[in-house]
Amino acid sequence: MSTEPGGIAVSEAVRTLLLLMPRLVGRAKRLPMPPQLRDLDLAPRHLALLAHLEYDGPASVNELADRLEVAPTTVSLMVSELARPGILRRATDPSDRRRRIIAIAPDYTEPIRTWLSGSATAWEHVMNNLSPTERTTVVTALRSYETALHHQAQPKDEPKA
Repeated sequence: MSTEPGGIAVSEAVRTLLLLMPRLVGRAKRLPMPPQLRDLDLAPRHLALLAHLEYDGPASVNELADRLEVAPTTVSLMVSELARPGILRRATDPSDRRRRIIAIAPDYTEPIRTWLSGSATAWEHVMNNLSPTERTTVVTALRSYETALHHQAQPKDEPKA
């Protein structure tokens, strides 16, 4: 392993992470899914939506769109996909009758909590062994990586002739 003062070199860190990331994703995908969720054809985008509802509570489509950093139409589509089989429910906001609040249906609360707990428990184990500064560094690095991937995926402007 190549090192620099205080840690590994950038090239070695990149190599290690490129090899590690597919294993992390693969292991996360192999976490057991509760029987109530197995036949529902849930995708990673659904997991993110369900995680926000589980950890942050019921919310409007616009609030979920802000949290997920996607368009409200995208969230509305996901909510419809999950409301059809009864995973999510829509209710009228008592403070604004025009607004709908999205929540996990009671029959699915525990299975979703159980499903999410595998990843949450692993992260808690990791984060408990880090200092607050180290935890901040991990979260910042992962967010920066996501942003860099987003920019890489954007089509480049072609030069004008």
